[in-house]
Amino acid sequence: MSSARLSTVVLDAHDAHELAGFYMRLLGYEVRADEVDWVLIGPPPGAPGTALAFETEPGYVPPVWPTRRPGEQQMMLHLDIEVDDLEAETGRAVAQGARLAEYQPQEDVRVLIDPSGHPFCLWVETPGQTATDAGEPS
Repeated sequence: MSSARLSTVVLDAHDAHELAGFYMRLLGYEVRADEVDWVLIGPPPGAPGTALAFETEPGYVPPVWPTRRPGEQQMMLHLDIEVDDLEAETGRAVAQGARLAEYQPQEDVRVLIDPSGHPFCLWVETPGQTATDAGEPS
């Protein structure tokens, strides 16, 4: 078995601090490291979760959702965030600065766009579904 383990997902942004603030509010995370153009956030000590880092990239171009538009920046990854109440958490994400994507592929998933243009999914577990099923376009 490998000793390698995923510790952090890094997202480029127009403004690393702005995007870090959005995800801190959304996930209840706290700052672990803060530099001029880079911020690392993660769950409070003892709480589960993967850290997120944000890097200011002067040439950043937001991805397009859905990814079927030729010639435009394509989505290379997205975050799946499990929630207990899809409607309430979607409303809270929008209140924190996200926008609801026009295209919604599933009933138990909401695709939102963060302040830097990254798509992310809020999802709620439904009977018979596994975590690997979440956020996969149908």
